[in-house]
Amino acid sequence: MGYVYEHQIRFHETDAAGVVYFANGLVLCHAAYEASLAAAGLDVGAFFRAETVAYPIVHTSMDYRRPLRCGDRITIHLTPTRLDDSGFEIQYQLKLDDALAAQGVTRHVCIAVDSRRRAPLPTDLEQWLARWGAARSQPGEQP
Repeated sequence: MGYVYEHQIRFHETDAAGVVYFANGLVLCHAAYEASLAAAGLDVGAFFRAETVAYPIVHTSMDYRRPLRCGDRITIHLTPTRLDDSGFEIQYQLKLDDALAAQGVTRHVCIAVDSRRRAPLPTDLEQWLARWGAARSQPGEQP
């Protein structure tokens, strides 16, 4: 499955019950997304400055299966899928000891910054989709 990102749960990511605060599940997913962009050779700073195109999230969901606590070492398995000429979604699986702890999805649309209208996905993002859409088994593995 696509790109694999490793993360150790930190205290500030948890709530009063000692488990990952629900909104932080998506924060963890976004960290994996950013790492996958960098690992594919994209300039993450330029990507998020969005000078010509941007990729707003138009839908997200997160399902939790088991608690994640401070100190847990997890892997986040990220698999992007192209939806059409201007959209893609990313499936995330958060695993603890190879057991599924949570799964999420973010759906993105490419837009031209000046008009705020849909735009075709640029070549560098198409290459990212092609790279991580294929199966990988090791954290940060290169093709």
